[in-house]
Amino acid sequence: MITVLTGGTGGAKFVDGLRQVAPQEELTIIVNTGDDLVWWGLYTAPDLDSIIYMLAGKLSQERGWGVKGDTFFCQNAMGQLGQPIWFNVGDRDLATHIFRSKLLAEGKTLSEATSEIATRLGVKACILPMSDSRVETRVLTPVGDLSFEEYFVQRWYQDPVESVRFAGAAEAKPAPGVIEAIRSADLVLLAPSNPITSIGPILALPGIREALRENRSRIAAVSPIVGANAVTGPAGILMAAQGFAVSIAGVGDCYRDFLGLLVVDSSDAAAAESLRKTGLRVHCTPTIMQKPGDRVALAKSVLGAAKQPPPRAESERA
Repeated sequence: MITVLTGGTGGAKFVDGLRQVAPQEELTIIVNTGDDLVWWGLYTAPDLDSIIYMLAGKLSQERGWGVKGDTFFCQNAMGQLGQPIWFNVGDRDLATHIFRSKLLAEGKTLSEATSEIATRLGVKACILPMSDSRVETRVLTPVGDLSFEEYFVQRWYQDPVESVRFAGAAEAKPAPGVIEAIRSADLVLLAPSNPITSIGPILALPGIREALRENRSRIAAVSPIVGANAVTGPAGILMAAQGFAVSIAGVGDCYRDFLGLLVVDSSDAAAAESLRKTGLRVHCTPTIMQKPGDRVALAKSVLGAAKQPPPRAESERA
């Protein structure tokens, strides 16, 4: 059984690779909900939807979000009515938000609503929101304290970042099944998602890091940083704002207390050798997922490396 901690874009590509090399029934996907927002009165969960759409074969590969082949008639009409339209929502995507909001209004938890949506779309993997409680990623900038979507989508992550916090995380609880999925998994993978705002909200929940630390030999992470840059998005900016180096060493530091294996791009071989000297296991492989075949190759490489036993210490060899 494989448990994955993930956000949306890069995580969805990685999950796409995993689903092609492992049965969906063996996958449990714990998804960031710090990006969730209420939009036009509807509860919207961007990362959850990207993972569900990917596993259902409905994700738009061109955009990396939303439903493939979607139209935007409702959004255009809302704009004509003077409503904000900076957060793009397609018509088929909108149906998901309406249905989720209906289930929540009927008293369902976010976990229950997510399970029902995934089942109705034919997803066989277990999809778990990180929490049923509201946790919101907030980005402090010179123009104010922004939600992540305001910072990322509305303002194109152009504002300098002073700090990042996860409002409500300390009081929240992991969703039912989250801690159990981490503890019972044969392997726990951290997708190549933003360590600060995709994986960070999950790790901020009480009990998550403790569960991961219980058996670090089963924990592997894929770096979203190659060289000194993020593969996509503002991961590098946000890591620097939180005091981490924008490098594979910085990614290792984000996860240092529980990580057993860090998977990095082949171009970071020299930096990987230096990182190994700190005691961290590092595996080099191509991590840029430009084509569908790259996703499968990365998934196979990660699983192969993660299944290798950790090297014995010199004292054990004597």
